[in-house]
Amino acid sequence: MAKIGPRTVMPEQDSKKRVKNFNEVALGYSKQDAIKEAKRCLNCKNPKCIEGCPVDIDIKSFIELIDKQKFDKALDKIREKNSLPAICGRVCPQEDQCEKECVLNKTGKPIAIGRLERFLGDYGLNDKKKNLKKTRQEKNKKSMHKIAVIGSGPAGLTCAGELAKKGYKVTIFEALHKAGGVLVYGIPEFRLPKKILQEEIDFVKSLGVEIKTDMVIGKILTIDELFEMGYESIFISTGAGLPYFMNIPGENLNGVYSANEYLTRSNLMKAYNHPKYDTPIKKVGKVAVVGGGNVAMDSARTAKRLGAKHVYLVYRRSEKEMPARDEEIEHAKEEGIEFKLLTNPIEIIGKDGWVDKIRVIKMKLGEPDDSGRRRPIPVKGSEYNMDVEVAVIAIGQGPNPLLLEATPELKLNKWGNIVADPETGKTNIKGVFAGGDIVTGAATVILAMGAGKKAANSIDNYINSGKW
Repeated sequence: MAKIGPRTVMPEQDSKKRVKNFNEVALGYSKQDAIKEAKRCLNCKNPKCIEGCPVDIDIKSFIELIDKQKFDKALDKIREKNSLPAICGRVCPQEDQCEKECVLNKTGKPIAIGRLERFLGDYGLNDKKKNLKKTRQEKNKKSMHKIAVIGSGPAGLTCAGELAKKGYKVTIFEALHKAGGVLVYGIPEFRLPKKILQEEIDFVKSLGVEIKTDMVIGKILTIDELFEMGYESIFISTGAGLPYFMNIPGENLNGVYSANEYLTRSNLMKAYNHPKYDTPIKKVGKVAVVGGGNVAMDSARTAKRLGAKHVYLVYRRSEKEMPARDEEIEHAKEEGIEFKLLTNPIEIIGKDGWVDKIRVIKMKLGEPDDSGRRRPIPVKGSEYNMDVEVAVIAIGQGPNPLLLEATPELKLNKWGNIVADPETGKTNIKGVFAGGDIVTGAATVILAMGAGKKAANSIDNYINSGKW
């Protein structure tokens, strides 16, 4: 293998400055950076990187087009498979997917596929009319069947966009007042600017997708009523919005937040932009965030930006077992987040009804459990108290129950997720498909998008064939 140069560095905000603002941390590639990085690609005859992409982007081709400075065509190539490249380039775990399969891992660092995707996504947002003429011509060739999509997160947006490209009249029903699902309420401004997200949503709308907000399906309308309104098929993508708690004493104290609430108040309700938005969120000097995933990192880094002097990340395993992305862990460390590893809360202690301390116990690692990670075991007699004023519980979330409770005939598994075919998204109800976190449990943006894309193809087959 020929010697390949080092991976092109992504410019970033200085860590000392960025903890005082909510501006994006990673600043993106310039055209020169993107071309330089694209030239590292070996143009493999049988590229494995594509196999690692849940939405089957022709990675080799778009990188080759960047190398040739044919940016319009490179963007066209991505948009053949993915309508949200500016989002995916920022938040998808490429290191565990496409980049993991890159042959350059054998001698150094892989091609920065995610960074190149982000570059093209941002490039495309500067020209919102790109690709639209071709899409509309295709759309007009087919009859307009009505499809309903419930939820406007990554699975719903992807499914709707793909169906619109195929010629369907698609309506997304979103429970919140703003479209985007977890992308808008869960991911902080410093990782995914809301302006970028809105522009990607606008692109999906420009394909002909209608988005209706403040529509809680299961309360305002039911599945049966949607069918009665003329929708021929329905895709459910309501996500995993039900927060899990630890069920330890003191979790009902003031100052205890689920990560969902904490991030929603900061992101969707814009508590980060004070005093312009006067959203209540308790700003204190000492915050503990319990968990080790990306949501925990987002919560901890948000707390730091909201003014906390000490932010403790309390995680019951070691750093090696953390499910968070390496980049997020690295950024958190740079920003002064204090890691309390092999530590687990056993009680939250209050004073005058508010959080005052967290009592924790040290852990040691035993044999691997069902997740493949080593099981944490309490160390007897190792308990101690941590002085904190806010506790954020970020240990995961379950399926949104609103629609499920209103649709008792829909088959669920033992965790309360919808049972759907992993390849087609079919549920046990004729014409109803499902995908994303409501099926898999909390996972990644790109996996949800992959599910949305598969469901769009399945809905197309169902409508065209009439066969279930």
